[in-house]
Amino acid sequence: MLRYTEERKEAVLKKLLPPINRSVAAVSREEGISGATLYNWRNQAKAHGVPVPGEKPSPDDWSAEAKFAVVIETAALSEIELSEYCRRKGLYVEQVHAWRQACIEGQQSSRERQQAERAEAAALLVLRKKFECLLERRQRGRMTSLPDRQKFVAWYEAAVTAGARRQVVCAELTISLRTMERWIADGVIKADARTTTARPCPVNALTPEERAEVLAVCNSAEFASLPPGQIVPRLADRGRYLASESTFYRVLRAANQQNRRGRSQPPRHHAPPATHVATGPRQVWSWDITYLPSSVRGKYYYLYLIEDLYSRKTVGWEVHEQECGSKAAVLLQRTTWRESCLNRPLVLHSDNGAPMKSATLLNKMYELGVVPSRGRPRVSNDNPYSESLFRTLKYCPQWPAAGFSSLEAARTWVHGFVEWYNQEHRHSRIRFVTPAERHEGKDKMILAKRHELYQAARQRHPERWSRNTRNWQIIGAVTLNPQQGNDTERMTA
Repeated sequence: MLRYTEERKEAVLKKLLPPINRSVAAVSREEGISGATLYNWRNQAKAHGVPVPGEKPSPDDWSAEAKFAVVIETAALSEIELSEYCRRKGLYVEQVHAWRQACIEGQQSSRERQQAERAEAAALLVLRKKFECLLERRQRGRMTSLPDRQKFVAWYEAAVTAGARRQVVCAELTISLRTMERWIADGVIKADARTTTARPCPVNALTPEERAEVLAVCNSAEFASLPPGQIVPRLADRGRYLASESTFYRVLRAANQQNRRGRSQPPRHHAPPATHVATGPRQVWSWDITYLPSSVRGKYYYLYLIEDLYSRKTVGWEVHEQECGSKAAVLLQRTTWRESCLNRPLVLHSDNGAPMKSATLLNKMYELGVVPSRGRPRVSNDNPYSESLFRTLKYCPQWPAAGFSSLEAARTWVHGFVEWYNQEHRHSRIRFVTPAERHEGKDKMILAKRHELYQAARQRHPERWSRNTRNWQIIGAVTLNPQQGNDTERMTA
């Protein structure tokens, strides 16, 4: 390959650089050197800080990098040295001064932008602390009371005065800039006109006489104890129509006569269950009791089963002939000792069955240092891991459809199932490793080997892989009953 001496290279570069500024094509034809080589030499000179104007012949058209390089080279030169430099490069002294001033102004503007950003961040931080009292997020079209409007305008003006941009402040207040401008347009903050505007009465609305007639019918002796759902059909049987059933309810509600009556309790809203996160085994357990049918119709055995949420391993189980809190306490104590969880931060989650809430079991949990956790009444979704495990148990091919002949037969079958489930079953929600392997921490090595195997197979036949290989990354933390809006995936057994 042809090599050029440094002297030849330097001589050719002088033709490309100021003050000559010849084009690459012209120098290539004259010197017999390829254009790619000349472009490479020019880029190398540019990387070393040499002013490279590119294809533009006029210095005013040079790139910002070339102008900045000239400013750096002339920063320490005297007036005479600067004049000599400009003559060599084909520049004017005034151009260099203008470029230097542009750099200074750019630095000053950058500093001013940084100061403005800091001021805006501080103003938004103060605004966010004030806005924390309004916990719920605003919705489009929602009316804002006059006191809230006054607060918003005061916070808006304080933040803008402190240096924050108007659009950013309004976004922090969850209102549009147009809405804020409408509030402060006249200099006087007014209440929402939607609450005081006189609106025309709908053409399909009942007249006052018709509303009075509906109330009179509902309060008559015949219909005094009946709801509108019973009143409207009876009036229809008599050929009389006053209003629809929903209109009856609306009229009664407007007259404050639509209230709960009778012995039925008002609906109660239960708080969502507590969220628990397991980042390793022996942190969160889930337990429940399920029926095991016997060969005699109407007779059942009861399987007590404790599952580790993180590893999905069945850590404790027993079969008895009845549900009892004391038997559950014995199973919990034996499981805690076997897993070496005595006086460790352990959570035991269950539903609201009688054995789960028994005083005997609660006392044993406090004695062992186990934290109780229960779901909402009559909500099976709050204990999904145990319910899913019971489905796996009862839908496996070996499940005796005719029932268990005796208590010992039930215990023997469950023992075999638990051994298979813990030691052989590849669980789909933990990357198809067995619960025992994940419980003992062996899943990391197993999944790493699978990943290496797939990468090797892809290297042998890359044409067979249009995308990434199968995901063999280890499953991280497991969340029990995540709240709505939580990013953690709801993982079931």
